[in-house]
Amino acid sequence: MQKLLLLGDEAIAQAGMDAGMSGIFAYPGTPSTEITEYVRSSPQAGKKGIVASWAANEKTAAEAALGMSYAGKRAMTAMKHVGLNVAADVFLNAAITGANGGLLFVVADDPSMHSSQNEQDSRVYGKFAMIPMLEPSNQQEAYDMVHLGFDISEQFGIPVMLRITTRLAHSRAGVVRKEQRAQNEFQLPEDLRQFILLPAIARKRYQKLLDNQQAFQQLSEESPYNTYMPGEDRSVGILACGLAYNYLMENYPDRKVPYPVAKISHYPLPHHHIEQLYNECYRILVLEEGYPVVEEMLKGFMNQDKEINGRLDGTLPRTGELNPNIVGKALGFLHENIGEVPGLVVKRPPSLCKGCPHIDSFLGLNEAIAEYGEGRVFSDIGCYTLSALPPYESINSCVDMGASITMAKGAADAGMRPAVAVIGDSTFTHSGMTGLLDAVNDKANITVVILDNATTGMTGGQPSAAFEKVEDICRGIGVEQEHIRVIKPLRKQHEENTRVFKEELAYEGVSVIIPRRECIQTLNKRMRQKFKDKAKKK
Repeated sequence: MQKLLLLGDEAIAQAGMDAGMSGIFAYPGTPSTEITEYVRSSPQAGKKGIVASWAANEKTAAEAALGMSYAGKRAMTAMKHVGLNVAADVFLNAAITGANGGLLFVVADDPSMHSSQNEQDSRVYGKFAMIPMLEPSNQQEAYDMVHLGFDISEQFGIPVMLRITTRLAHSRAGVVRKEQRAQNEFQLPEDLRQFILLPAIARKRYQKLLDNQQAFQQLSEESPYNTYMPGEDRSVGILACGLAYNYLMENYPDRKVPYPVAKISHYPLPHHHIEQLYNECYRILVLEEGYPVVEEMLKGFMNQDKEINGRLDGTLPRTGELNPNIVGKALGFLHENIGEVPGLVVKRPPSLCKGCPHIDSFLGLNEAIAEYGEGRVFSDIGCYTLSALPPYESINSCVDMGASITMAKGAADAGMRPAVAVIGDSTFTHSGMTGLLDAVNDKANITVVILDNATTGMTGGQPSAAFEKVEDICRGIGVEQEHIRVIKPLRKQHEENTRVFKEELAYEGVSVIIPRRECIQTLNKRMRQKFKDKAKKK
């Protein structure tokens, strides 16, 4: 079969199309964004009529995927780890409803917080939901596990989680494709009541999930992705999960590890491999990317007469990504500090792009709010969060999607005057609309600044669900027409824009200011494409 050089994200996307997927639903979030981007740009997806939809948020994306599964088709939903928080309601309940067509939750975790608020480990959610989980150690496994995931999902009528991390998502390797499979035909569930989670039905569905646990366990015990490699030196046994297995192998160029190794890429944990490792070795070293999930489980169900090392006891760092150097040090190798930035290199923090419309928005807001003092601007998640850094230092919070409006409301209820929320247009439709509704219903004294750059800028310029809808949404929620103000963030209009900010900061009630100008990056792309199209016509 054809061999392609693919990112881990791209391998998952290609596998979905080859495995007979009928649709993928997502909200852009690094490091998962490229999965959906790849499908959307693929001629194969176009020919096969595969739906590749950017949803308003991760919850709506996951619900659409569940709906496609209900109709008997194979569906995928992709998100980053904090996106799973947003989709947690449907994720956990889908484990109870089950699946009809194959249903795959692809979740990309971000250890080291390269572009995230936390380092949470999605395996905790998978264990919580009691569904099978797959964790590839390389791009080929990521591709193959999509096929396996759909098979397991349809065999047991259960959603399956595929968990990856940043390094696998954004690194390339050769991937051998499988034969393409046909998409499923439309078919309703045999039990038309299984998706109705009324208590009487939900209790039966939950019992079915519990009854399947032994089968899930047996599947893991027999999985080709869980392997045991004997070693002559039994002073330590190594349990390597997912990508951490690759980091282990990079310390042994001949791929001959002297210690016994249990490679784990399919959950629940395979007891027989772990018991063999535990019984044969004097101590256990657990290598896993993310939280000490497996390490804690081992300490729970294995006897405590042997030492178990990992992130909990400091053998490995408690935070951040693993790498071959860190793993080598845990094994006693005296590595040089490979990959560390030399001290003579000056750190360059990220910054807003030159020409970014947010710059002029924050300059106007800064001047207008200066008379009230610092600490009054609640922000949200997007490239505009960089305004926390010099030279602007405009914002005072960044917690989760949509929190700017609700935090401003809470602060206003506590007596803060003025209280300002800053949120992007895409984030507004993701999670901000309900907060604005709360503010309108309670007649909160807040000013909401919706930075409308007509795209989802932070993740590469995906379409914004708010495009050409922001004013209508605000009016529909109940914001008074005269306090919905649209401005154009340009330096030449600084004085006028600052006046608008001052007027709405002084208003007692809910007001919305919409600075609107296209993202400089999407503008540049659009102009380049326009130039190319014009050149072709000539």
